[in-house]
Amino acid sequence: MTTEPSGTTPVSPWNIANVVTVARIFLVPVFAVFVVLSGMQHSGWMMASCALFVFISATDFVDGWLARSRGLVTEFGKLADPIADKAMVGTALVLLSYYDALPWWVTIVILVRELGITALRMAVLKHAVIAAGRGGKLKTVLQIVAIAWLLWPWPEPLDVVGLWIMGAALILTVVTGIDYLWKAFQMRKAN
Repeated sequence: MTTEPSGTTPVSPWNIANVVTVARIFLVPVFAVFVVLSGMQHSGWMMASCALFVFISATDFVDGWLARSRGLVTEFGKLADPIADKAMVGTALVLLSYYDALPWWVTIVILVRELGITALRMAVLKHAVIAAGRGGKLKTVLQIVAIAWLLWPWPEPLDVVGLWIMGAALILTVVTGIDYLWKAFQMRKAN
């Protein structure tokens, strides 16, 4: 259980916000099956995979809103929510690259950053939780928009818009990664 400020009761990690987060993780393989069935060629399955991706992404905002508005913020949620994001985005990026909709080097840079920051968060967990900042949240939004755009069967020349959005997301991914490293270094130095 998470200890709350004095005078309040502890919040159980098994609350509605965390259940939504865990459900997001379990929907990721379903999304992957939809993409594979589409082969990034079949418009119907592409639309279905895009719709499911957007739905899973929307639940990210729902679980955060539930946690904050109902006082259900927990250490588990702070850690599980980014992991759910990484699973969803990572799966989408790998599949998009596999089907030649996104260059592999973009996927590799993003995944190295995401996995590195997740490992870093776990390494400093005994000292403090590094919550997602505004830049990290904007990076996630841009990645989600870019991926959704790339999943949808847009006609030319609209199909390239997703690559431009992904370019902006890539820049933020690198910049926020450096910021997380700096915060972790400062925390480690302070302890």
